Amino acid sequence: MKIVLISPAIDAEKRTNKGLMMPQLSLYILEGLTPPEHDVTIVEEEIADIDLDMECDLIGISCMTANAPRAYELSDEFRKRGKKVVLGGVHPTILPDEAMMHADSVVIGEAEGVWDNVLKDLQNGGLKRTYHNPVPDLEKYVPKDFKKILRKRLFNLIPIMTSRGCPYNCDFCCVTNLFGKKIRHVPVENVVRDIRESGAKNFMFLDDNIIGHPRYAKELFRAIKPLNIKWVGQASISLLVNDDELIQLAADSGCKALFLGIETVSEDQMQTMRKAIKEIGNLERALKKIKKMGILIHASIVFGFDNDKKETFRETVKFLIKNKVSTVSFNVLTPYPGTKVYDDLKSCNRLTTDDWRYYDHNTVVFQPQNMTPYELQISKVKARKKFYSLGSVLKRLSGNMYSPLIYAATNYGHMKQVKVEARRVEQLKEKLF
Repeated sequence: MKIVLISPAIDAEKRTNKGLMMPQLSLYILEGLTPPEHDVTIVEEEIADIDLDMECDLIGISCMTANAPRAYELSDEFRKRGKKVVLGGVHPTILPDEAMMHADSVVIGEAEGVWDNVLKDLQNGGLKRTYHNPVPDLEKYVPKDFKKILRKRLFNLIPIMTSRGCPYNCDFCCVTNLFGKKIRHVPVENVVRDIRESGAKNFMFLDDNIIGHPRYAKELFRAIKPLNIKWVGQASISLLVNDDELIQLAADSGCKALFLGIETVSEDQMQTMRKAIKEIGNLERALKKIKKMGILIHASIVFGFDNDKKETFRETVKFLIKNKVSTVSFNVLTPYPGTKVYDDLKSCNRLTTDDWRYYDHNTVVFQPQNMTPYELQISKVKARKKFYSLGSVLKRLSGNMYSPLIYAATNYGHMKQVKVEARRVEQLKEKLF
């Protein structure tokens, strides 16, 4: 069979800045799970156009919430042309009944353990409406076409996944719903094999928490240290700073930057969250400890919690500059379906749109507690503008001299995007606010 796997854009007419795109991996895992007698083509719409009239036996589309409308649009068009379409990914997993309105079949959850059945059933003319394996085996090695992946990556970052699952179950996150509360691991030897077979030297670990299971993380870091690679990943700040051996092993194994879900610097909000660090002083000490290891910090900040007030934006930026944080993602609270935040806001009639295209962690889609939706939206933009002002970049430089070129390049990229975001807010003003 000829199989086409697609990752849709959010908007068919626009493309994301390549410097802000996360590396894609899921479709390449699907390709690796496909028996060699089938021909597989992968199309990432952010990079290449989609031919609706292409010849194939099966279309597989993976989507998240923001690009679900585009996924549905493509699916409907392909089905009009007589193609079989299977939908999967985060959004179809959370809302399978919605997805089934646009597809012949929906894969709920992870593809390992069901993809082979999908292909066999299609060949036998008995494609089921849904497929689901709640706890698939991650022990088996899945080959990946790293040359194909590398050809499409900015900065030559190769995506790697070592674990799935998260025990924290945060109110605004649906990872636990997707992968469960128990952390499951890819065998360390398979991760090492991926790294070796890629032939690359720069990697991004896509795990929600690369150190979620400290014993596994230590084994992994020891195993990859001799490979002399450089890597970035996402980690829990509390686990990292409470284990000196863990942070040292991470640095020794090639860790150059970490994405840290700080979310808020408001102590009132900290008390309500499932975080081990609940005081500003402890957070500051944790940041300093990581920076002493020569690791750049990319912090994630979320605005829009019910405890947030207008002064929260100024206080947050002041804290980030004072602590010389390398780079920051400024997000707005997004009530993704499948989360407690979504259920709470929906029950209180505080959602302002049900158009999934705007559920992108950058657009306000609900009524905040202490300000208007537009005030939250524009204040978030102003906070980003202040943090990425030339004066701020220069103030923070002294705390990032261990990687000055990367620091300068990433901050310059964000400085350019501030203007783009400001224009977008004005375009959204009439539609949403």
